[in-house]
Amino acid sequence: MSIALRSLLLASLLASTATFAQSPVPTRQVGTATLENVPEIPAEVKESVQRYQNYREAIFRDWLPDGSMLITTRFGATNQIHRVAAPGADRTQITFFDEPIADAETIPGTDRILFQRDTGGDEWFQLYTMGLAGQAVQLTEPGTRNQAYAFSKDGKLLAWSRAIKGSGDYAILTADPANPASRRVAYQGTGAIGVADVSSDKGKALLERGISNRETRLSVLDLASGQATELPWSSDKPARYESARFARNGAGIVAITDLGSDVRRLVDIDVATGKRNPISPADLKWDVEVYDIADNGTTYAYVVNEDGYSRIWLYDQASGRRSPITGLPDGVLTGLNFSPDGGKLAISLSTAKSAGDVWVADLANNGTITRWTSSELGPIDPASLSEPQLIRFKSFDGLSVPAFVYRPAGLPADAKTPVVIDIHGGPESQTRPRWNPISQQMANAIGATVILTNVRGSDGYGTRYLNLDNGPKREDSVKDIGALLDWIATQPNLDKEKVAVYGQSYGGYMSLAVMTHYSDRLVGGVERYGISDFITFLNNTEAYRRDNRRAEYGDEREPAMREVFKRINPLANVTKIKKPMLVMQGANDPRVPKSESDQVVAGIRGNGVEAWYVVYSDEGHGFLKKHNNDLRREVETVFLRKLFGS
Repeated sequence: MSIALRSLLLASLLASTATFAQSPVPTRQVGTATLENVPEIPAEVKESVQRYQNYREAIFRDWLPDGSMLITTRFGATNQIHRVAAPGADRTQITFFDEPIADAETIPGTDRILFQRDTGGDEWFQLYTMGLAGQAVQLTEPGTRNQAYAFSKDGKLLAWSRAIKGSGDYAILTADPANPASRRVAYQGTGAIGVADVSSDKGKALLERGISNRETRLSVLDLASGQATELPWSSDKPARYESARFARNGAGIVAITDLGSDVRRLVDIDVATGKRNPISPADLKWDVEVYDIADNGTTYAYVVNEDGYSRIWLYDQASGRRSPITGLPDGVLTGLNFSPDGGKLAISLSTAKSAGDVWVADLANNGTITRWTSSELGPIDPASLSEPQLIRFKSFDGLSVPAFVYRPAGLPADAKTPVVIDIHGGPESQTRPRWNPISQQMANAIGATVILTNVRGSDGYGTRYLNLDNGPKREDSVKDIGALLDWIATQPNLDKEKVAVYGQSYGGYMSLAVMTHYSDRLVGGVERYGISDFITFLNNTEAYRRDNRRAEYGDEREPAMREVFKRINPLANVTKIKKPMLVMQGANDPRVPKSESDQVVAGIRGNGVEAWYVVYSDEGHGFLKKHNNDLRREVETVFLRKLFGS
């Protein structure tokens, strides 16, 4: 069935319910947001939300040559770059944009900065350079998407990948960051390629080509000739290669990979033969998530994702000794980097009861930990917050599914509460015990128990678990939520009659799908920028990511997979949604276009079911401006309270 015909059928459905569909939808404007069917927000809800919105976090970005550091943090509406000169020192703001800074790095050998920024959440990122004061200089071409960059060791060569509108292919560009006019196309690639590293002699670039979220291939690009040579061992068997770097003067490559393992390990790979030598333990039972190498080339720091918690290890290649970094709170890593002299290791972490801060381990002093930043939680007493409990429940096929549970703090153990089931996006993502103001506010201001699930297909539990929802098996993850509803019904302190589902992005699809399967067991649902129809989504998502998404979800051009999509699409099953839903969307979203939300809202209303709809004109895939997030949380609070009758 063509997309045009599908649209005609949807229009016919809406016309058949004209009495409801033609009723005027109450609409109002709040800032950049258009709100449909949303009532006025009570003052006490605004006050309640603000208690959980006025936190600040510090994310480590890089060291500066004088031993100070760059962080991103927010003093206004968005995260901007700040400098911290010493432990406990003030944060000196460097950038002052309306748009948030996505990433920042010191240009090697200088005190200048390279940073990345888009406009209105459109993800068409531009690269800029600037000093610690003064104007930023744009290095990249307007209207392009620029990412996956790496510097030469002396900082005089930058290589990055660039996409243009309407194409799924990336080019590799190079420039002297001090001279934007030196920008040139070094290689026109095919597919989603990015720069992982630049050789010490500036003659080669190491490229990663993402075939899917489960497969990467590595190539070496000769920057003089523009010839790229794929390393044959990287394509012999499908595997992920992440954060690849040249090692041993180009004779080796260090990377995180799941080749030959159910979990991702840190290995040193011989370029010529593909032989792998482990850096992390060969028998590791959890994924390595990130690493850094000191300038001496033999000291490593790597981080293991242990059931959601980040555990940091040091490895000395000369002695083969591994030792843990201790003295840090339990949490989730947000930044890791050796100082230029290799004597210190900067670590930023987010925890369940703190938004995020930076610590430094002094490696020359037995790894002594010093806290550099102390971020505020606003008016919240950390002691009043919930500590998430890790649980596991059995799904329909006996699979053990993990979840983190936030229960209202101080509540008697037998007190019965409503429930919010929160499903992450990705789908290859993972709910982890980091700062989660949404769950804390739902638990301690709304009084709901929040269950954040890592259904099959989630990252962090091995390759087999990751692949359990691929292609035609997509709805097995929806059945995991059915099993969770069964588990909830057995818990004496959870109210099975007051359960709502909640999710964003792929979690938004899951929220819609769960509502089509289990509407009779739910009071309603919330979804933000979710996929409502895989066929229209795959046709309308930006070209630079379409093939990657087809590799995960299935290719709608193949007849068998197209039939699966027709069967499982929430839009095709929208008549089964019988309970109210709140839908939220950024107008500039390049990943899940606004049309996905438009059509499912129309479909729900066409059933005579209540649908609230909020669209932000200056946001994309995720709401990154504080005032927009404030409003989002206010609307969610009013909606959930209405569902729970509270």
